[in-house]
Amino acid sequence: MITLDGVRKAYGKRQVLEGVSLALQPGRITALVGPNGSGKTTLIKLILGLARPDAGRLLLDGRAFDADGAYRARIGYAPQSPRLPEHLTVGEVFAMLRALRPGAEVDEGMLDAFGLRNEWDTAVGTLSGGWRQKVANACAFLFRPDVLILDEPTAGLDPVASGMLKAEIRAARVAGRTVLISSHILVELEELADDVAFLSDGHLRFAGPVDALLKETGTRRLEPAVAALLRGLKVV
Repeated sequence: MITLDGVRKAYGKRQVLEGVSLALQPGRITALVGPNGSGKTTLIKLILGLARPDAGRLLLDGRAFDADGAYRARIGYAPQSPRLPEHLTVGEVFAMLRALRPGAEVDEGMLDAFGLRNEWDTAVGTLSGGWRQKVANACAFLFRPDVLILDEPTAGLDPVASGMLKAEIRAARVAGRTVLISSHILVELEELADDVAFLSDGHLRFAGPVDALLKETGTRRLEPAVAALLRGLKVV
């Protein structure tokens, strides 16, 4: 489980996160939603160790994140706009990752599901955006991580590949992994999410099960529920 306890983060005079406390539970998929500039990217960076909080604590299974970042070996991450080594082939990218984690258990299921072996000798720099996203998603799942952080994971994917990815995400939930997905495609989040974390202006305005959000906003679907939070109004 990932826990954020009173986390604050500012860049200069701009307060990006203001006392955020959130628990990401194992065996559940949490949708991270909110308007642009709400603090979602910063929250993800803090979990990944790419930024440090100004105040508050981040914990993994009740233990504070270690300073040397060893906890990150338990996290799989797929960014919204993957920046992969363009001079390497697809096969070389995965070989490099394995070399960085010698002896680690590897799950190659997504390589086959996405047909990435057909592009094994293709330079990453020549791949389309959709194929790059497939590579990034396969990298995130490669070492069977306890925690998955997926930022707009279906961006650029065709319907077949998107369906395969969703199946893998659901399988991760069944396996007891902690999954955090950030996306503006609320219809897709509705298919997957157990919980919702809604950020606005750096404040966590809602955190809880999807059903609780629908009840609070008087809606039947996630998209109008989030719209209601944005407006600060209940919907009939």
